[in-house]
Amino acid sequence: MKFFPSFIDVETGEGVTIHNLMPAIREAINNAGIKNGFVTVTSQHTTTAIAINEHEERLLDDIRVFLERLAPPGDKYLHNDIALRDCPPDEPENAHSHLVGMLLGSSEVIALSDGELVLGQYQSVMLYELDGPRTRKVNVQVIGE
Repeated sequence: MKFFPSFIDVETGEGVTIHNLMPAIREAINNAGIKNGFVTVTSQHTTTAIAINEHEERLLDDIRVFLERLAPPGDKYLHNDIALRDCPPDEPENAHSHLVGMLLGSSEVIALSDGELVLGQYQSVMLYELDGPRTRKVNVQVIGE
């Protein structure tokens, strides 16, 4: 069995933004030369998420609104009380981002068959930025033969 690790760097936008990782994942698969196995995609950050869904603009808008309703940024959270925590004074108030990230998850594992991801016609692997703008790192590991 072969392992091919790589990273994707993503410059994200303000607030909640959603980024299609499919071109970079396909590039990692091509570079690995692995035809059958699986691909793991893992975010390296606690205020982002990795999830599979349809990359369609109106749906992405609906997702953003849904996530902000689920954990409103303006609500009171203990994590946001910077005076009670040992952290830098410029620490962002981002408890809502941590909560949504926990619900969505930080990784996906996708089967790889004959050099192609085994996904449905409209499925895309996406990075959900929940506390941008920032530079984010996503690990892509291609494993197989």
